[in-house]
Amino acid sequence: MGISRKEEILYATLELAAEKGIKAVSMSQIAVKVGIKAPSLYNHFRSKDEIIREMYSFLRGRAQASGTPVSMDFSELMDKSLEEIFLDSVSAYMGIVSDKNMLQFFKVLYSERTTNPVAAQIIVEETERMVQYSRNLFYALVVHGKVKNEDIDTAAMTYSLTIHSLIDYRMDMLTAGIIQEFGEDGRPVPKNITDFIRWFSHQMGSKSDEN
Repeated sequence: MGISRKEEILYATLELAAEKGIKAVSMSQIAVKVGIKAPSLYNHFRSKDEIIREMYSFLRGRAQASGTPVSMDFSELMDKSLEEIFLDSVSAYMGIVSDKNMLQFFKVLYSERTTNPVAAQIIVEETERMVQYSRNLFYALVVHGKVKNEDIDTAAMTYSLTIHSLIDYRMDMLTAGIIQEFGEDGRPVPKNITDFIRWFSHQMGSKSDEN
C-alpha cells in the first residue's frame, strides 16, 4: 500500500530539514522534492510551520505504533521491583525517541530549538508529555506502596526532567558525531540513564518494596 500525498510531503520535508535545517527549507523546495507545483502543496498545508507540527504528530504516532506500547495501566507493572518499573517505562519511551525517523526529526529540532519557536514548542510539548506520564506513574506507585509518599509531584518532576536532560545530552552527542546511535551496547537505554534509574530507585523506594 502506497503512502498518501501528505505523507510524501512530511517525509520530503524531514529529508530536506535534516540536510539543510528547518529555517533554510522553503515551501517551493518541498514542492520540488515531492514533484508537485507549489500551489498544490498549499492544498495540503498552509505553511511550513504546519508541516513541522503535523510531522511531529505523524512520526510520533508511527514510532509509538511500531514500538513497545507506553501503557497507562500501571497495575500491570506493580509486581516488579521499582528499578524494573522505571527501566521498563523508560525503555518503552526510548523506543519512540530512537525510531529512525523520529530520531532524525528530534536531531533537527534540538539543533534549532533556541532560534525556532516551532521547534521549541514541540520540545516543550514532548517534555510535558513525559512529566505528566511520570506524575501519573508516581501516584500509582504510591497507591501500591512502591515509593515513599513524600512530595510526589516534586519527585516526579525531578525524575522526568533528569531523564529529559540525559536524553538532551545524548542527542547533543549524536549531533556532534561523538556517538552513532542513541542506545548503548545494543540496549535502547544508555548506561547513564540506567545508572540514574538505579540510584533514584534506591532513594525513592519504600521499606515495603525493599523486602
